[in-house]
Amino acid sequence: MKSILIIGMGRFGQHLCRNMAELGSQIMVVDEIEETMEEMLPFVVSAKIGDCTRLEVLESLGIGNFDVVFVCIGTNFQSSLEITSMVKEMGARHVISKANRDIHAKFLLRNGADEVIYPDKDIALRTAVRFSSDKVFDYMELSDEFTVCEILPLEDWVGKTLRELDLRREYGVTVLGHKVNHKAKFAINADYRIKKEEHLLIVGEWESVGKVLKELG
Repeated sequence: MKSILIIGMGRFGQHLCRNMAELGSQIMVVDEIEETMEEMLPFVVSAKIGDCTRLEVLESLGIGNFDVVFVCIGTNFQSSLEITSMVKEMGARHVISKANRDIHAKFLLRNGADEVIYPDKDIALRTAVRFSSDKVFDYMELSDEFTVCEILPLEDWVGKTLRELDLRREYGVTVLGHKVNHKAKFAINADYRIKKEEHLLIVGEWESVGKVLKELG
Protein backbone atom coordinates (compact mmCIF):
# COMPACT_ATOMS: atom_id res chain seq x y z
CA MET A 1 0.00 0.00 0.00
CA LYS A 2 1.51 3.31 -1.10
CA SER A 3 1.23 6.72 0.49
CA ILE A 4 0.22 9.30 -2.11
CA LEU A 5 0.00 13.10 -2.09
CA ILE A 6 -2.05 14.71 -4.84
CA ILE A 7 -1.73 18.49 -5.25
CA GLY A 8 -4.51 19.97 -7.37
CA MET A 9 -8.05 18.67 -7.51
CA GLY A 10 -9.09 19.47 -11.05
CA ARG A 11 -10.79 16.82 -13.16
CA PHE A 12 -7.63 14.78 -13.64
CA GLY A 13 -6.68 15.02 -9.97
CA GLN A 14 -10.12 13.85 -8.90
CA HIS A 15 -10.12 10.85 -11.27
CA LEU A 16 -6.61 9.97 -10.15
CA CYS A 17 -7.66 10.16 -6.51
CA ARG A 18 -10.68 7.91 -6.98
CA ASN A 19 -8.78 5.33 -9.00
CA MET A 20 -5.85 5.16 -6.60
CA ALA A 21 -8.22 4.84 -3.65
CA GLU A 22 -9.88 1.85 -5.33
CA LEU A 23 -6.41 0.28 -5.65
CA GLY A 24 -5.85 0.64 -1.92
CA SER A 25 -3.50 3.63 -1.73
CA GLN A 26 -3.49 5.96 1.26
CA ILE A 27 -4.09 9.41 -0.16
CA MET A 28 -3.79 13.00 0.99
CA VAL A 29 -5.15 15.73 -1.29
CA VAL A 30 -4.54 19.48 -1.34
CA ASP A 31 -6.36 22.25 -3.19
CA GLU A 32 -7.24 25.90 -2.72
CA ILE A 33 -10.96 25.42 -3.31
CA GLU A 34 -12.92 23.90 -0.45
CA GLU A 35 -15.91 22.80 -2.58
CA THR A 36 -13.61 20.70 -4.76
CA MET A 37 -12.29 18.87 -1.71
CA GLU A 38 -15.66 17.83 -0.29
CA GLU A 39 -16.32 15.25 -3.04
CA MET A 40 -12.95 13.62 -2.36
CA LEU A 41 -13.38 13.10 1.39
CA PRO A 42 -14.72 9.51 1.11
CA PHE A 43 -11.60 8.49 -0.81
CA VAL A 44 -8.79 10.06 1.21
CA VAL A 45 -7.05 9.75 4.54
CA SER A 46 -6.51 13.49 4.78
CA ALA A 47 -7.50 16.65 2.89
CA LYS A 48 -6.04 20.13 3.26
CA ILE A 49 -7.11 23.48 1.86
CA GLY A 50 -4.18 25.67 0.93
CA ASP A 51 -2.03 27.35 -1.71
CA CYS A 52 0.92 25.03 -2.36
CA THR A 53 2.99 27.81 -3.92
CA ARG A 54 3.44 28.97 -0.31
CA LEU A 55 6.37 27.29 1.39
CA GLU A 56 4.64 27.09 4.78
CA VAL A 57 1.75 25.12 3.26
CA LEU A 58 4.09 22.56 1.73
CA GLU A 59 6.11 22.31 4.95
CA SER A 60 2.94 21.39 6.84
CA LEU A 61 2.31 18.37 4.59
CA GLY A 62 5.30 16.24 5.51
CA ILE A 63 6.45 15.85 1.91
CA GLY A 64 9.13 13.27 2.70
CA ASN A 65 6.58 10.84 4.16
CA PHE A 66 4.90 10.12 0.80
CA ASP A 67 5.98 7.48 -1.68
CA VAL A 68 4.75 9.56 -4.62
CA VAL A 69 3.77 13.22 -5.01
CA PHE A 70 1.52 14.12 -7.94
CA VAL A 71 1.43 17.77 -9.05
CA CYS A 72 -1.83 17.96 -11.02
CA ILE A 73 -2.10 21.68 -11.75
CA GLY A 74 -2.97 22.24 -15.38
CA THR A 75 -4.24 25.81 -15.61
CA ASN A 76 -1.25 27.67 -14.16
CA PHE A 77 2.08 26.40 -15.42
CA GLN A 78 4.10 28.81 -13.30
CA SER A 79 2.49 27.43 -10.14
CA SER A 80 3.03 23.84 -11.32
CA LEU A 81 6.70 24.54 -11.97
CA GLU A 82 7.22 26.24 -8.59
CA ILE A 83 5.48 23.47 -6.66
CA THR A 84 7.34 20.74 -8.52
CA SER A 85 10.66 22.36 -7.72
CA MET A 86 9.83 23.01 -4.06
CA VAL A 87 8.49 19.52 -3.26
CA LYS A 88 11.61 17.95 -4.75
CA GLU A 89 13.87 20.26 -2.76
CA MET A 90 11.91 19.34 0.39
CA GLY A 91 12.74 15.67 -0.02
CA ALA A 92 9.92 14.19 -2.11
CA ARG A 93 10.90 10.66 -3.10
CA HIS A 94 9.20 10.61 -6.50
CA VAL A 95 7.49 13.57 -8.18
CA ILE A 96 5.09 13.15 -11.10
CA SER A 97 3.85 16.37 -12.70
CA LYS A 98 1.05 16.95 -15.18
CA ALA A 99 1.95 18.75 -18.40
CA ASN A 100 -0.14 20.09 -21.26
CA ARG A 101 2.67 20.86 -23.71
CA ASP A 102 6.09 19.44 -24.59
CA ILE A 103 7.85 22.65 -23.59
CA HIS A 104 6.19 22.47 -20.17
CA ALA A 105 7.41 18.90 -19.76
CA LYS A 106 11.01 19.92 -20.47
CA PHE A 107 10.94 22.62 -17.81
CA LEU A 108 9.24 20.34 -15.27
CA LEU A 109 11.84 17.60 -15.79
CA ARG A 110 14.65 20.12 -15.39
CA ASN A 111 13.15 21.49 -12.20
CA GLY A 112 12.47 18.44 -10.08
CA ALA A 113 9.91 16.18 -11.80
CA ASP A 114 10.96 12.54 -11.97
CA GLU A 115 8.22 11.86 -14.51
CA VAL A 116 5.78 13.91 -16.57
CA ILE A 117 2.34 12.76 -17.69
CA TYR A 118 0.18 14.10 -20.54
CA PRO A 119 -3.42 13.04 -19.77
CA ASP A 120 -5.01 14.94 -22.66
CA LYS A 121 -2.32 13.96 -25.16
CA ASP A 122 -2.40 10.31 -24.11
CA ILE A 123 -6.19 10.11 -24.34
CA ALA A 124 -6.17 11.85 -27.73
CA LEU A 125 -3.57 9.42 -29.10
CA ARG A 126 -5.36 6.34 -27.76
CA THR A 127 -8.66 7.60 -29.18
CA ALA A 128 -7.08 8.34 -32.55
CA VAL A 129 -5.59 4.85 -32.77
CA ARG A 130 -8.76 3.16 -31.51
CA PHE A 131 -11.03 4.81 -34.08
CA SER A 132 -8.60 4.90 -37.00
CA SER A 133 -10.00 1.54 -38.14
CA ASP A 134 -12.90 -0.78 -37.36
CA LYS A 135 -10.26 -3.49 -37.00
CA VAL A 136 -8.47 -1.82 -34.05
CA PHE A 137 -9.93 -2.49 -30.61
CA ASP A 138 -7.45 -1.24 -28.04
CA TYR A 139 -4.06 0.42 -27.71
CA MET A 140 -1.61 0.93 -24.87
CA GLU A 141 1.84 2.51 -24.67
CA LEU A 142 4.34 0.41 -22.73
CA SER A 143 7.00 3.12 -22.94
CA ASP A 144 8.00 6.01 -25.18
CA GLU A 145 9.07 3.46 -27.81
CA PHE A 146 6.91 0.36 -27.41
CA THR A 147 3.18 -0.12 -27.96
CA VAL A 148 0.65 -2.93 -27.57
CA CYS A 149 -2.33 -3.00 -29.92
CA GLU A 150 -5.38 -5.29 -30.17
CA ILE A 151 -6.35 -5.81 -33.80
CA LEU A 152 -8.04 -8.13 -36.25
CA PRO A 153 -5.47 -9.99 -38.37
CA LEU A 154 -4.68 -8.80 -41.88
CA GLU A 155 -6.43 -10.89 -44.53
CA ASP A 156 -3.21 -12.48 -45.77
CA TRP A 157 -2.33 -13.59 -42.21
CA VAL A 158 -5.44 -15.74 -41.86
CA GLY A 159 -4.81 -19.49 -42.10
CA LYS A 160 -1.04 -19.13 -41.71
CA THR A 161 1.10 -19.98 -38.71
CA LEU A 162 3.16 -17.44 -36.84
CA ARG A 163 6.25 -19.27 -38.04
CA GLU A 164 5.20 -18.92 -41.65
CA LEU A 165 4.38 -15.22 -41.29
CA ASP A 166 7.58 -14.32 -39.39
CA LEU A 167 6.02 -10.99 -38.38
CA ARG A 168 9.15 -9.96 -36.49
CA ARG A 169 11.13 -9.91 -39.72
CA GLU A 170 8.33 -8.64 -41.96
CA TYR A 171 6.85 -5.89 -39.73
CA GLY A 172 9.00 -5.65 -36.62
CA VAL A 173 6.14 -6.75 -34.36
CA THR A 174 5.55 -9.77 -32.11
CA VAL A 175 2.24 -11.50 -31.38
CA LEU A 176 1.85 -11.64 -27.59
CA GLY A 177 -1.38 -13.60 -27.69
CA HIS A 178 -4.92 -13.64 -29.00
CA LYS A 179 -8.44 -12.99 -27.74
CA VAL A 180 -11.58 -14.97 -28.48
CA ASN A 181 -14.92 -14.00 -26.90
CA HIS A 182 -13.10 -11.42 -24.75
CA LYS A 183 -10.83 -14.09 -23.25
CA ALA A 184 -7.10 -13.62 -23.81
CA LYS A 185 -4.50 -16.34 -24.18
CA PHE A 186 -0.80 -15.50 -24.10
CA ALA A 187 2.44 -17.26 -24.99
CA ILE A 188 1.04 -18.98 -28.09
CA ASN A 189 3.65 -21.01 -29.98
CA ALA A 190 5.09 -20.50 -33.44
CA ASP A 191 2.88 -23.22 -34.95
CA TYR A 192 -0.32 -21.44 -33.98
CA ARG A 193 -2.53 -20.87 -37.05
CA ILE A 194 -4.31 -17.51 -37.17
CA LYS A 195 -8.10 -17.46 -37.42
CA LYS A 196 -10.17 -14.82 -39.18
CA GLU A 197 -12.41 -13.54 -36.37
CA GLU A 198 -9.96 -13.58 -33.46
CA HIS A 199 -8.21 -10.51 -32.07
CA LEU A 200 -4.42 -10.47 -32.01
CA LEU A 201 -2.34 -8.66 -29.40
CA ILE A 202 0.76 -7.31 -31.10
CA VAL A 203 3.69 -5.44 -29.57
CA GLY A 204 6.47 -3.44 -31.15
CA GLU A 205 7.94 0.00 -31.62
CA TRP A 206 5.33 2.61 -32.53
CA GLU A 207 6.65 2.93 -36.09
CA SER A 208 6.39 -0.84 -36.64
CA VAL A 209 2.89 -1.14 -35.16
CA GLY A 210 1.89 1.88 -37.25
CA LYS A 211 2.78 0.01 -40.44
CA VAL A 212 0.37 -2.77 -39.52
CA LEU A 213 -2.38 -0.27 -38.65
CA LYS A 214 -2.02 1.45 -42.02
CA GLU A 215 -2.45 -1.86 -43.82
CA LEU A 216 -5.57 -2.59 -41.78
CA GLY A 217 -7.11 0.53 -43.31
